[in-house]
Amino acid sequence: MGSASQPHAVRGTLVHCQRDPDTAGASQGLVVHEDGLLVAADGHIVDVGPFEAVQDRLGQDIPIIDHRGCLIVPGFVDTHIHYAQTDMIASYGEQLLTWLERYTFPAEAAFADRAVAEDTAAFFIDELLRNGTTSALVLGTVHAHSAEAIFAEAARHGMRLAAGKVLMDRNAPAALCDHRDEGMARTRDLIERWHGYDRLSYAITPRFAPACSATQLTAAGALAAAYPDTYIHTHLAENHDEIAWVAALFPESRSYFDVYDRAGLVRERAVFAHCLHMDDVDRRRMTEAGAVAVNCPTSNMFLGSGLFDFGAAHRHGTTVGLATDVGAGTSFSMLTTATAAYQTAQLTGQTLSPARMLYLATLAGAEALDVADRIGRLMPGYEADFVVLDPAATPLMARRARHASDIAARLFMTFVLGDDRSVLETWVAGQRRHRRAPTHPHAHTANLRNR
Repeated sequence: MGSASQPHAVRGTLVHCQRDPDTAGASQGLVVHEDGLLVAADGHIVDVGPFEAVQDRLGQDIPIIDHRGCLIVPGFVDTHIHYAQTDMIASYGEQLLTWLERYTFPAEAAFADRAVAEDTAAFFIDELLRNGTTSALVLGTVHAHSAEAIFAEAARHGMRLAAGKVLMDRNAPAALCDHRDEGMARTRDLIERWHGYDRLSYAITPRFAPACSATQLTAAGALAAAYPDTYIHTHLAENHDEIAWVAALFPESRSYFDVYDRAGLVRERAVFAHCLHMDDVDRRRMTEAGAVAVNCPTSNMFLGSGLFDFGAAHRHGTTVGLATDVGAGTSFSMLTTATAAYQTAQLTGQTLSPARMLYLATLAGAEALDVADRIGRLMPGYEADFVVLDPAATPLMARRARHASDIAARLFMTFVLGDDRSVLETWVAGQRRHRRAPTHPHAHTANLRNR
């Protein structure tokens, strides 16, 4: 794999979004180099463009990895995922509140054992990379060492990742509840130790309003004010029964969202998963505050929670991220997740273009995490997180690819039919962290300078 300081050049069809195709127009938002070359050194992209032009600027001793026929896209960004729920993915039945009681809390209780956290973190990070995800916003459990384990594993791979220990002080098993002051003290300690270390960031993580007292939420808001460049990460308006419960627990608040707002938890870098059942008042306030809504389409359908309204988010100018939400989400693959988002849009009388599907899986996530100046595009100066996608990864894909006449058709086909088998390589900060045995005939490493 080499070190991050060793230059690499990768050839293939380079595709990224320079802005949201819905606002810029697909032709303005999407950048394509059909035969492109990307050069990475010291963890960053140093040159990118048409092969012939970049080749002329390339040093003589830099090898070219040839992936002609493959798509090279920015690394995928998963903006909401529970690593502690890895072992309970695809658990049968139930809607949100019963599902938490039956499956989630028992799974998270096992993380009292640090060895469980460390073992799961190692598997989880490998699974992200195998699916082309290079950045993520991750929930741990109430145990402080759950955050330590995922941070340590992400740092070992050089990933850009944000995470936090969960805060809960009621309506959960006693073993999963924080003492009021202890939870804040542990969170502050984790922020001091991990936030800003390498490519890591801390996320202050109240699980959701029903599991947090007003006192705990207010304390979390005060901590967020003391550390304004941390993230706030929680759930919002996922399920009708959940929303009714919040109304009963917080009768002084006009809405579920208002509970968080009153506690000082609505600001830039506040990331709210689901956001399915919201009114215009809350949507406007979310946008004004610079907070983020995250669409979790496979989990929303799996738990029967509802369908995300892209149109409402667009009308209000809300920043939207895309997320797998494992373990209620049914796949680690952002290809599968973007396809589910497309299907959600179809069911609500809307549509997502292939360019916007790519945007949601890459640049939109970078914007949601406020790091779009560092990741999400294939541009000089950006961190060298990128994925090589094989459009011929399966026999069906290879057959369908022969009839995909333009980049939009090739992108769409790769999203709809693709999964982890489509991810040929995953590069993080200029290092290849995952490689699948290639199926494409041109996939090889060679110095092509004289060809």
